Amino acid sequence: MNFFKENWFKILAIIILLLALGSWPYGYYQFLRWAIFAIGIYGAYITYQQNKDVWTWVFASIAILFNPIFPFYLSKSSWQVIDIIVAIIFLISLFKKYERKN
Repeated sequence: MNFFKENWFKILAIIILLLALGSWPYGYYQFLRWAIFAIGIYGAYITYQQNKDVWTWVFASIAILFNPIFPFYLSKSSWQVIDIIVAIIFLISLFKKYERKN
């Protein structure tokens, strides 16, 4: 499969997270929570199917951290550090080889 087709959700997450380092209206950060929450769940699902236990827990943890239903309230500077760390995690995961079971 082609690289972009397999990793579109990770690339999208990296872009959304890095854009969050700018100054945006509050609505963008609400969108960020929902988007990264959904991408984290999707990533956990994909890696669970592939029996990649560590990555399943990593993506599930990201989904929990960014969940919009029971949000964590931190300062903007704390969230910026978290956004960078999570973007790096998604970047690292781009280069991990996953084999999809059919």
